[in-house]
Amino acid sequence: MKITAFNGSPRAERGNTHVMVEAFLAGAREAGAETENVFLAKKKIAPCVACYACWMKTPGKCSQRDDMDELLAKVIASDVVVFATPVYVDNVTGLMKNFMDRLIAIGDPHWELDENGECRHLMRNPKPAKIAVISNCGFPQQSHFQVLRLYYRRVARNIHAELIAEIYRDGGALLSTSTKELLPLVARYKKLVERAGREMVESSRLSVETIAKLEEPLLPSPTYVEDFVRFANKRVDDILAKRD
Repeated sequence: MKITAFNGSPRAERGNTHVMVEAFLAGAREAGAETENVFLAKKKIAPCVACYACWMKTPGKCSQRDDMDELLAKVIASDVVVFATPVYVDNVTGLMKNFMDRLIAIGDPHWELDENGECRHLMRNPKPAKIAVISNCGFPQQSHFQVLRLYYRRVARNIHAELIAEIYRDGGALLSTSTKELLPLVARYKKLVERAGREMVESSRLSVETIAKLEEPLLPSPTYVEDFVRFANKRVDDILAKRD
């Protein structure tokens, strides 16, 4: 199984998204998968200009000459594509959106009705047959992933792929904490994400138990949200005070 993760964080390997992707792919490799981690921040990806050349003039090939030729080849060669992005303004990052828009080249301009009678385009390639999503956000509540949960379900439907894994982590800043007391909790969470990677390869899905644990707060405290807000505000005030 070939798994390629496309990380849309502008911070690339310095980001909290990378902490999650790294653990997930490590688990996938343990289960025998071939993995690759692609940082979109290190690629040149222009916005789609809606010229439709990739559909009508040069099928499957974009009219723009940038790194998407290479990335599209990686998408098509993958059994599972992992879309990894932090939450920016309740959605994916601009880097990820440009990448997603340019995936139009793997589609076919012809239309069909799906099993529910809803229109969608055909696909030129049978891959990727499966997709997974990894994301984190700064806020300490899983409710902030509502848009992404719906968005990638729609994406999976539209590209004729199965959404086989979703991993969302609120309070993402804690993943790169240097606070000694929190390190064991972060290590335990990373092990859980590794387990998810193994399960995805072995079963093409995550177990009910793993899904439930992934949704649990990183800090097992009834005042987790309130404490997080106080800590975040203090940090902001400390930074602002240094500027005065």
